[in-house]
Amino acid sequence: MRKELWFGFSLIALIMIPVIVFTPWTHLTNGNLGLLMLALICVGIMLGFPTAFTLMGMGVFFAWLAYRSVNPALAPRQVLDLFVQRTYGVMSNDVLIAIPLFLFMGYLVERAKLIDKLFHSLHLATARVPGALAVATIVTCSIFATATGIVGACVTLMGLLALPAMLKAGYNVKVSAGAITAGGCLGILIPPSVLLIVYGAVAGVSVVQLYAGAFLPGFMLAGLYIGYIIVLAKWKPHLMPPLAASERRVALPTFAQKLAKHGSNALIGLTRAVTGNPGAGVDKQTAL
Repeated sequence: MRKELWFGFSLIALIMIPVIVFTPWTHLTNGNLGLLMLALICVGIMLGFPTAFTLMGMGVFFAWLAYRSVNPALAPRQVLDLFVQRTYGVMSNDVLIAIPLFLFMGYLVERAKLIDKLFHSLHLATARVPGALAVATIVTCSIFATATGIVGACVTLMGLLALPAMLKAGYNVKVSAGAITAGGCLGILIPPSVLLIVYGAVAGVSVVQLYAGAFLPGFMLAGLYIGYIIVLAKWKPHLMPPLAASERRVALPTFAQKLAKHGSNALIGLTRAVTGNPGAGVDKQTAL
């Protein structure tokens, strides 16, 4: 049997055995039902059942058990009434409307390949920084977190995008995976965070105030991640080897090469061309 299956079944056993042993089956209270429901939800999700249907099914079933202990005849009606009321309450909540819109925004960003271009640009911009690819990964995750607000999308996308590049550059597997997962977790902290929206809607707290409180800690945590990566790359360079010279340079387009020839660099030449300086080597229309 594969190690993953052994690990999964071991976790299920660790969850279920204490529940079976310590649950007072002869006298179940609402607290006992809640703990039992939580344990079965974890087991159901680990067995591969869809999360949404697992939560819905367990909620309906254990609500019926709770109402049944009070009045068995009215239990089905009370559960169905509660199901309809909660569904309508969620549908009529204006705050939760933002969640699908944020997910749609993240989908557009991903389909437009903007994150690919951003990661490549940051990779080149930080080429001389120790642990350049890992630093670019953290920065990209921080920016992408502001567009999607969830962890799964960020970790999945960066795993497909950054992990092959880091492994190809000779980065340590643990460091590469750690940079991606750490950066992806910023999605629940850096606004707009779906988790903060849900918490604000459930707890009745202003989402704007939650965003204001999470903004600085989110970017501060990203900065600490970057600092740790740079220190680790300096201390143990074999974990994150410097990029090859060929990966640090990008061939400039023809007009940019002309701009560089007429100035100390392409940026100064571009400034001259935009301002209409005849010595720029490129006309203003081409530069714009």
